[in-house]
Amino acid sequence: MIINKSIEYLISLVRELTNLPMETEWVEFKHNNSNPDSIGEYISSLANSAAINVKAHAYLIWGIDNNSHEIMGTSFDPKLEKVGNEELENWLLKLLTPKIDFHFYRFNIDDKQVVLLEISRAYRHPVQFKGAEYIRVGSYQKRLKDHPERERKLWRIFDETPFENMCACEELQSEDVIQLLDYPSYFDLLGYPLPETRTGILEFLEADSMIEASETGRWNITNLGAVLFAKSLKDFGSLKRKAVRVISYKGESRIDTKKEQEGNKGYASGYKGLIGYINSLLPSNEIIEQALRKTVPMYPELAVREAVVNALIHQDFFITGSGPMIEIFQDRMEITNPGQPLVDTARFLDTPPRSRNDTLASLMRRIGICEERGSGIDKIVSQTENYQLPAPLFEVAGQNTKVVLFAHKDFNEMEKEDRIRACYLHACLKFVNRQNMTNATLRDRFGIEARNSAIASRILKETIEAGKIKPYDESASRKYMKYVPYWA
Repeated sequence: MIINKSIEYLISLVRELTNLPMETEWVEFKHNNSNPDSIGEYISSLANSAAINVKAHAYLIWGIDNNSHEIMGTSFDPKLEKVGNEELENWLLKLLTPKIDFHFYRFNIDDKQVVLLEISRAYRHPVQFKGAEYIRVGSYQKRLKDHPERERKLWRIFDETPFENMCACEELQSEDVIQLLDYPSYFDLLGYPLPETRTGILEFLEADSMIEASETGRWNITNLGAVLFAKSLKDFGSLKRKAVRVISYKGESRIDTKKEQEGNKGYASGYKGLIGYINSLLPSNEIIEQALRKTVPMYPELAVREAVVNALIHQDFFITGSGPMIEIFQDRMEITNPGQPLVDTARFLDTPPRSRNDTLASLMRRIGICEERGSGIDKIVSQTENYQLPAPLFEVAGQNTKVVLFAHKDFNEMEKEDRIRACYLHACLKFVNRQNMTNATLRDRFGIEARNSAIASRILKETIEAGKIKPYDESASRKYMKYVPYWA
């Protein structure tokens, strides 16, 4: 949904909606009814009905006669309406679950005031108002629980409709599509020659499901097209909170912010700039090699790229109000994305990759931003080992998934849990590469000298006691003992 729609577009939209049949389940006309509870129930029923009717948005319009669809005008002004001391829009948003995107527009048609409420369709869960779910049956509003056949149909739609295929913006002219999408980046990243005509450009975008033709002969931009190639995600109201935030802090806490930047472009067209910006904020170390001083990044660039792209691809887009976030501290960086992982964080290294957003992931692979084999976690662990950094941490934080990369620590500064986590991930990495961890390989991982093999033995013992690894062959002598992850 584009927040700043032109008056001409809004007038055209209302005239088009007034030409619809009388019993349209995703459109309702009112004269002056401004009852807050009634509006809240309409938002619930219309959002759910839009999903059943495969519409991106539903509409509640004041100033139109419900029977004749004649433009009458209205005295209703949503900006002036309050519930107690609270503005109507905030009051409604507080009582809707889950939160959905809706927006009031007030304008004149033929010198008569009209108010249009555009409501995004329900995603993933039926929309509730004050704990109750509503649905439209013809032109009547009913409780969803009283119509089990429609409730089953709604849940089937939620299960069958991927986020990428849903509509981000509908009923656009071809020039609007060209204005909203960064199509030159699309052709450049995929290595295609840029077509000479607008029709040729639209054909390519349609073939890759960036856009789709509407029933009226106009164009809809899909979530896939908007998320990857929006010139500005702010142009798409339901997606503006999915922009990537990068925050740099002065110390090891969130108290003192140094820099904060929110991305604006789609993930594909803005990825190169995003990684460049992150790298510009990362601290670096100076080392001396063969009497020459050399500056090296604090974190392996490949590990950073893989962690960021995983956050973009595997996020749960249906969680509203939050998006991917990269936070840079003095001693670590945290990459967070909305949505709990589909596999156990302890099994990230060996479990075949699963994505909520297969179409998005597939196109990102074609572009070359991520790989087909799903080996991103392997690279993160391998790169941190090569840099002899503390092992990365993969964790679930509420409804989010978080990857933490740690700055360099001397071995003696590492806590017990740091060493156990590094030992476990080292065993996992060896196992997926058809090798086994030994005392010697673990010494290499930590940079422990051979004469201090007892230190590595102690770490192995602690990791076994923590239930993270086990001997490959318990009957083998200690000198030749090999170790595998607990799940092997």
